Amino acid sequence: MDYLEKYEEWCNNPVFDEDTRKELIGIKGNDTEIKERFYKDLEFGTAGLRGIIGAGTNRMNKYTVGKATQGLANFIKKENGQNRGVAIAYDSRHMSTEFSEIAALILNANGIKTYRFESLRPTPELSFAVRELHCIAGIVITASHNPPEYNGYKAYLEDGAQITPPKDKEIIDEVNKVVDYAEIKTMDKEDAIKQGLYNEIGKEIDDRYMEELKKQSLNPEVIKEMADNINIVYTPLHGTGNLPVKRILKELGFKNVYVVPEQELPDGDFPTVEYPNPEDPRAFKLALELAKEKDADIALANDPDADRLGVYVKDNKTGEYIAFDGNMSALLIGEYVLSEKKKRGLIPANGAIVSTIVSSNMTEAMAKEYNIKLIKTLTGFKWIGEQIKFFEENNSYEYLFGYEESYGCLVRNTCKR
Repeated sequence: MDYLEKYEEWCNNPVFDEDTRKELIGIKGNDTEIKERFYKDLEFGTAGLRGIIGAGTNRMNKYTVGKATQGLANFIKKENGQNRGVAIAYDSRHMSTEFSEIAALILNANGIKTYRFESLRPTPELSFAVRELHCIAGIVITASHNPPEYNGYKAYLEDGAQITPPKDKEIIDEVNKVVDYAEIKTMDKEDAIKQGLYNEIGKEIDDRYMEELKKQSLNPEVIKEMADNINIVYTPLHGTGNLPVKRILKELGFKNVYVVPEQELPDGDFPTVEYPNPEDPRAFKLALELAKEKDADIALANDPDADRLGVYVKDNKTGEYIAFDGNMSALLIGEYVLSEKKKRGLIPANGAIVSTIVSSNMTEAMAKEYNIKLIKTLTGFKWIGEQIKFFEENNSYEYLFGYEESYGCLVRNTCKR
C-alpha cells in the first residue's frame, strides 16, 4: 500500500481504536502530514524504536509498540524463554507508563512472564534487573535525551546489554513478520496478575541495586572525612535520576547535596530546557546558578533515563565552573579506579578496559601504564556490553572499566546501560 492507502486503512479498520481514528480523521486533506505519518513504518533497528508520538505507521503509538513487542515475544518463544521473563522499565516521557504496560500485557498474552517496575526507573537499573532476575530480555521505554515529542523502545537481552548480532537480526526479522496489527495479542491485566504472568518490581530490586552501586566506592573512609566540606548540586532534568541519585549519595555519606528544584520532579514536557541533554551547556543553566549560590564544588546532570552524566567542577582559583566532556570525566574516573586498584594489588593479569573507536586516544596510554588490554569497539555502549559478555562467556579478560565519549561510563559489570 502507498501512504494514502495506509492512512485510509487506519481511519477505517476497527482494529484501531476510536481515539486513533479520530486523530487521523483530524488531518484529512493535509497531504504533507499524512505522508509524514505513513510513508514508511517506524523501523525497529538494533537500537529498537524511536520516533514522534502520534497515530500512524511512522509514529510511536500503542500499535507500533505492540508490533515490536509481538515480534520480541515470537523470538522469545522460539528461544523457549517464556518462564524466564522480561524486565520492563520506563522514564518520565509522555506515554512511557502506557507503552510499558501495553508491552507487558502483550508479552503476558504470549505466555511470557513480565517484571515491570512500579514507577519510573533509570535505564542502568533495568540492565541490572535483567541480570539479577535472570530474565531472557528487557525493555526500556525512553527516548533518552530527545525532545519531548519523542519516545522510544530499547530492547535488551539476558546479558543486560542492548541487542547485538546475531540475535538482533533474529528479533528484527520477527518484528518485520508482524504485518497485520490484528496479530498482536493482549490480555486483561487482572487475568495476567492472577496467572502469575504480570509481576511488579520495585523496592527489593532498588535495594539490591544500591548495594551493588556502593561496592564501587573504593575509599569510603575519605567520604566520611570530607563529607562536611563537599557541596554537590544535581539535576535529573525532569527525568528518572532524582530519587536513586539522592539515595546513593546519602548512603555513601555525602551530606550537602542540593537538587535543582525547578528540575527535580518528573515532567515529560521538560519545561526548563530546550532539550534534556547534559551534553548541551544550556541544560546546565539552572544547575550552575544553584552551584554559585551554594558554592558547590561540583554540578552533575543526568539525561531523562539517567544513563548519561554531565559534569561541571569549580575552579578554586577563579571560582568559575568548568565543563568536563565525556572523555574527560570518563578518563578521570578510569584513572582513579585503576590507580586505586593498583595500590591494593587488585589489577589482574588478564585485566581489560573497553572504549569506542571515536573515544580519546589517552585510553591507550592508560592501558600501557597499567599493563592491561585495551579493546576498542564501534560507537555505542551496547558494543562495550557485548565485549563484557564475551569476557564472561570465554573467561578471557576481567573487565575493569569502559566508556564512550558521549557521557557514559561503566565501572563494574553490574549493568550495561
